[in-house]
Amino acid sequence: MVMRVGGIVSGMDIEAMVNKLMEAERTPLTKMKQQQTTLEWKRDAFREINSALLELDNIVRDMKYTRAYNSKSTTSSLNNVATATAGTAATNGTYNIDVKSLATSEMQVFSAQADTVFENDGQFTFNTYDDKGKPVEHTVEVKAGDTLKTVLKNMENASDGKVRAFLDETSNKVVLETTRTGIYNEDGPEIVFKGDDNIFLSKVTKIDEQGQAASNAQFIYNGGLTIDSRDNNYSLNGITFNLHSVGQTDITVRTDVDAAFDNIVKFVDKYNEVIEKMNTSQTEEKFRSYQPLTEEQKKEMSEEQIKQWEEKAKSGILKGESSLRDGMFTLRSSLQGVVDNDGPFKLLSDLGITTTKNYLDGGKLEIDEEKLRSALETDADGVYQLFVGDGEGKTKGLIHRFDEALDSTRAKIEEKAGKATHTLDNYAIGKQMKDLNARIADFEKRMVRVEERYWSQFTAMEKAISNLNQQSSYLFSQFGS
Repeated sequence: MVMRVGGIVSGMDIEAMVNKLMEAERTPLTKMKQQQTTLEWKRDAFREINSALLELDNIVRDMKYTRAYNSKSTTSSLNNVATATAGTAATNGTYNIDVKSLATSEMQVFSAQADTVFENDGQFTFNTYDDKGKPVEHTVEVKAGDTLKTVLKNMENASDGKVRAFLDETSNKVVLETTRTGIYNEDGPEIVFKGDDNIFLSKVTKIDEQGQAASNAQFIYNGGLTIDSRDNNYSLNGITFNLHSVGQTDITVRTDVDAAFDNIVKFVDKYNEVIEKMNTSQTEEKFRSYQPLTEEQKKEMSEEQIKQWEEKAKSGILKGESSLRDGMFTLRSSLQGVVDNDGPFKLLSDLGITTTKNYLDGGKLEIDEEKLRSALETDADGVYQLFVGDGEGKTKGLIHRFDEALDSTRAKIEEKAGKATHTLDNYAIGKQMKDLNARIADFEKRMVRVEERYWSQFTAMEKAISNLNQQSSYLFSQFGS
């Protein structure tokens, strides 16, 4: 920073005079910086609306699936015997489940000393069985000095997750158990050691009276179909039955109207939220006399005053923007058309969803909850067809039409305001900002030259006055002599 001292000869406050002159010179710069702030506000306001549209888009994506309209709920007369979950394809009704046995895993118990150490290097092998009952061989390497616990951990690792192996030091028992239930080896145990000179078996003793053989689950479906399963979970006709204990229970499957209702309400609520944002941007008052504050102006105001001022300055900043005005119309229109399908519901109003009577709302929707619930209870698939029906033109479902309108609206906003990852060259406001930044940079360089010129002029004036004073002093001295 250049230090300048002026006015020593003239007695004038040169610095104050230059600052005053420069303040007038900088008026265009102040306006450009206000324009810069306004563009940033406008871009951020566009992106805020686009963020809300993205949230709506995520809900729309979920609305394209059958589960949004036709999810199923299940109840069991005895939860401790069996419960169930049902997919959208499951048929409503009551299903009797008579559990005869549960699937179990195999457990083998051995006796061993907790402080057992293997003296020699070696290896041993054991088999587990794949889904087709074919043996799968696993090899465990043993090093001299390995403890029993180390070898058991290596056995677990070698089994590809099919065997759990551990030592209970209190009882001096080694436990080997399969990590899955059910019978995979029809001819014997699920864990089979190979070779009589097995280095592992040489350190442990099998306890025949302890342990448990693997077994399959068995249950009778609706009194007529006996089913064996390696697992305690079994899927049949879109329903997964979860077996918990021996006994008999009734499983009831019905359409989950509450879930479907909540999904549609969630969509309408988010739609209304977005429409309110977009509508407010077009209807709020614009205060043209409130421009962005300069840093000097902010220094003279409290935080609350700054907040109130900027609320006024930002009000109506997107007013008249065609991408928003047209976008609102497109979104509204996409939900109002007739869907030509074979079901009972052709219009959104058939479900009790209509536009509010207050035109100032900008086209918000309201729901007749009783009518919507009735439609879901009567024909959930018909509701699905109204929203998600395939086809083109009049046969296209409302959600597909709305999704296209939503994508179009978001694309226009991004053309105008871009995304957070975009450079200034990628969107219209960004290009304006880039041009303005260049103009500001050029103007600030010019201001440096103007300020230097003023100082040069005042310095020249000071020199002239100094010279004049010297001449006057000389003349006075000559007369005096």
